[in-house]
Amino acid sequence: MLEIKNIQDYKEIIAGEKPVLLDFYADWCGPCKVLLPIVEELANENADNFTIAKVNVDKNPELARQFRVRSIPSLFFLQNGEVQENLVGLASKATLQNKIDEFSLTV
Repeated sequence: MLEIKNIQDYKEIIAGEKPVLLDFYADWCGPCKVLLPIVEELANENADNFTIAKVNVDKNPELARQFRVRSIPSLFFLQNGEVQENLVGLASKATLQNKIDEFSLTV
């Protein structure tokens, strides 16, 4: 799974052809720790048609501000560089896979 370390990484990821899922998290966040293995599995399973990346809010406060992240985990689905949907809090693997499928079909 990709990790966005700075704004340049973010710009490179959204410039790609695939839809993007950004997972905003923090190392100290309990629900984030629960969600991370699920998101990593989805990143591996959907690598051909979706880009999934994690963003540490403590290391990337500028990007967190840009996305107006108020609670974590916070997941953003982007297409063509535009936010299409935002989920806050824990989500099941099935819920996230359904969203990935939904956005993959519209590519």
